[in-house]
Amino acid sequence: QVQLVESGGGLVQAGNSLRLSCAASGRTFSTYTAGWFRQAPGKEREFVAAISGIGDSTMYADSVKGRFTISRGNAKNTVWLQMNSLKPEDTAVYYCAARRRLATIDPTEYDYWGQGTQVTVSS
Repeated sequence: QVQLVESGGGLVQAGNSLRLSCAASGRTFSTYTAGWFRQAPGKEREFVAAISGIGDSTMYADSVKGRFTISRGNAKNTVWLQMNSLKPEDTAVYYCAARRRLATIDPTEYDYWGQGTQVTVSS
């Protein structure tokens, strides 16, 4: 079992940065792929980024490539999402997720989810 708790969301102006954190419980978190997803009002949940269990492989949605960076510190059971050059269209609730197998962009393939953290980017 893995429990995930996100933090770090907030209100920022366009062009600024935020760093989201996802704290995980469980001593085997390093064996889980971790992902970040987001959901804007009236829209489906969409993939943002994912990282392998040992952090040697990452993948990003085209919409955030070059602006967002996912990383993890397994000693601290934490996954981060550094978000730079934020745009109003990045406004959404951001969720951390985990699964045992390789990364995928399909949210239905993830087994564990956090409660989400709101990110609002003003123009």
